Amino acid sequence: MRILFVIDGLPGGGAEKVVLTLAAQFLRDGDRVSLISLRDVCEYPLPEGLDYQVVADRCRKPWRKLTELSRRARQLDAAVVRAEQQGQFDLVLSNLHKTDRIVARSRALRERNVWFCLHGVFSASYLGHRTGFDRWMKQQKIKRIYQGRNVVTVSDAVGRDLVEEFALRPAQLKTIYNPFDITALRAEAEADSERPDGDYLIHVGRFHPGKRHDRLLEAYAQSGIDAPLVLLGQGKPEQEQRLRQLAKTLEIEDRVWFKGFQKNPLPWIKGARMLVLSSDSEGFGNVVVEALLLHTPVASTRCPGGVTEILTGELARGLADLTSPALAQTMQSIYHNPPAIDDAALEKFSVVSICQQYRQLQRT
Repeated sequence: MRILFVIDGLPGGGAEKVVLTLAAQFLRDGDRVSLISLRDVCEYPLPEGLDYQVVADRCRKPWRKLTELSRRARQLDAAVVRAEQQGQFDLVLSNLHKTDRIVARSRALRERNVWFCLHGVFSASYLGHRTGFDRWMKQQKIKRIYQGRNVVTVSDAVGRDLVEEFALRPAQLKTIYNPFDITALRAEAEADSERPDGDYLIHVGRFHPGKRHDRLLEAYAQSGIDAPLVLLGQGKPEQEQRLRQLAKTLEIEDRVWFKGFQKNPLPWIKGARMLVLSSDSEGFGNVVVEALLLHTPVASTRCPGGVTEILTGELARGLADLTSPALAQTMQSIYHNPPAIDDAALEKFSVVSICQQYRQLQRT
């Protein structure tokens, strides 16, 4: 099978990691895989055998924003035509909303088997701060891109949000969870790290309002748990300073450890007594699956997105309402009485299983 991934760029994000994990498995399976990046940014190692090309926009004219989508669609068309001299693509996977806006205008891909892969809860990302006419206009813009198209969402919740909040009807709508190379992940978790000795809690995520570090610190303070809270992530300096000040106000500054961005957080996650997620929304919740695969229990907000589809059965004891007191209570419960983690139940997230589901899109 000949597969094309299109993505806005490859900085260190979750969707980008998903794309490369899928690409690597397709290559191992003997497929021919191309990846077109719309920006010259790549912070990940590329799998061997990947046909990788950058189609960056070099336009610097004052009016470039007005013509960006149509211009970039033409640039993409030229790259696709060149690539298809080696054979037509059987499956095209567009990733990230900015990419989708360009792919939707592509003429070269119009007759191809194109699927738009949605990684987040769109109403939270694009409508949360909008009201009135501004909100309606954004809804219409998003609807124009995905209406009548083939759409893959990383959780059922993302698909429901798209249909309900945007009154949108895709041609086909499929849920395919994010993939994990379980063997490689567990091997990476054995790497040397500077993780602390003894018990600690961990949160992994950039300093962003949607991650709700404020709720996390308040819940931690209210939980009465003595083990330190390790924060892996970074953001704008002023955001980190606000969090440091909040920790001081809550009188927990000596137990909250800011450890910055870690290229490989897996050893830290494996060594933790518990992982905590405090977000307002999560398209899927990669770090939750990573923690479970490393046998680290999870306490999380019951936020819109995929987390409630991951923490099921006994693991659902780790879900809390979106308040600091509720999260604090759940943290106490999971810390002192962690649920059993069933490896067999996590096999549905294996990259081999997930690639087979993507393969079915060729025949849909």
